[in-house]
Amino acid sequence: MTTEDIITLVFIVVDDKLPELKQHSQAKLCPSEVVTLGILMALKGVSFRAFYRWLKRDHSCLFPSLPERSRLQRLLKTRQAWAAHLLSEPSFFTVIDSYPIELIFPVREGRSPKQVGKKGRDKGRWSIGIKLCWLINETGKVVAWSFDTMNVSDKTFNPLVAPLEGQTIVLADYGFRDQDAPPRPMKFCPKGSWNERMCIETAFSMLTNVCHFKKLKHRAEEYIQARLAFATAMFNVLLELFHQLHPDADPFQMSIAEFSL
Repeated sequence: MTTEDIITLVFIVVDDKLPELKQHSQAKLCPSEVVTLGILMALKGVSFRAFYRWLKRDHSCLFPSLPERSRLQRLLKTRQAWAAHLLSEPSFFTVIDSYPIELIFPVREGRSPKQVGKKGRDKGRWSIGIKLCWLINETGKVVAWSFDTMNVSDKTFNPLVAPLEGQTIVLADYGFRDQDAPPRPMKFCPKGSWNERMCIETAFSMLTNVCHFKKLKHRAEEYIQARLAFATAMFNVLLELFHQLHPDADPFQMSIAEFSL
């Protein structure tokens, strides 16, 4: 597939799944275009400046009303809630885990009073950043997500599970144990058991290899949150596209490599 084919297919899926959304009377981009641009930003996996240069240079014909760079970035920040319409429904079993993301080098800690990330260990290495937490269903699509600083324990994300009581059983590792308020729908799995939990490791490895998501260049919290929201929508849309293009594939198979930009 060409890049234009990928962009077109993403737009079609987004346009089909988004409900009718109210927008400003003077808006030049429709909601489906805004969400598609956010998904492309997350999929490209570079700084926003580099993403905008690529989009303006190579694919401006697909978005004739593309606004100026800073206006587009603010638009994606204010419309990030639209990405929530692309979240999936829970299945009988779901899986939860966290994914550390580096923001700055440890030597730069404390240089700015607005610093978002905190120091934590990632694979034995100290870094300053955040944790992204995903709750995915049996087909790999994201049901709910949240983020916090890297220094917090995984049990900080347990509020994601509480609203799903009676709808699903959440498989988690021991990092999510909380003796004060254990969520009822959560099942803690010892290491080496319940291999179904590996699907979320597969999802996170795709974020790393396809979207270069292990490090973000955003610094303000609201722009980091927007990036994470559109990355979550991106993952669900690309899995949907994969199964549309490969109807004979196993329904539990996960792959987004062919959509890499």
